[in-house]
Amino acid sequence: MRATSPLRRLALAAALLALPVLSQAATRIEVQAGRSYMDSHGANTGFVEAVFAPHAIGTTRFTWSPDVSAGWIDGRNLSQFRGMRYDTSPSVALIAAGARLRTTDESAWYHPVFFSFQVAGTNHTTQALSTHYQFVSTLGLQFDHVTVGIRHISNGSTHKPNRGETMAVVGLGFDI
Repeated sequence: MRATSPLRRLALAAALLALPVLSQAATRIEVQAGRSYMDSHGANTGFVEAVFAPHAIGTTRFTWSPDVSAGWIDGRNLSQFRGMRYDTSPSVALIAAGARLRTTDESAWYHPVFFSFQVAGTNHTTQALSTHYQFVSTLGLQFDHVTVGIRHISNGSTHKPNRGETMAVVGLGFDI
């Protein structure tokens, strides 16, 4: 029997977790692009993200929305890491699932602000992302059709090296 990659297992788990919310209205699809940095070395990045209908968090003014994404971070051809176990040349694909938190107060100046946290699986390991599992946190602004954010991806220092990827992304969002 063939072993399943960690990325495939995570994709299946994310799909199964998303099934109950797929039928709900207010799904937002975002296509994002940006620049990611490991230390001071940049690479292009892109993501497609689906944010589902919000759910109240008890009686607070906050909501959480299921949030799934698929992304790509270009590789870097850095000579100082060639031949090492964790190179920088492979591009990394990832899928992630988690939650996006926002306020319900649409009249507040801070309503566009959101924070999301996801768990991700990757297809390659690199100097920046040295395990096949990662944590993704994003602080951003969500407007009607535009999203901007600062995103950090790392394994939370569970394995070294752990340089992580920090990126700025800009996206176009559409409600379906």
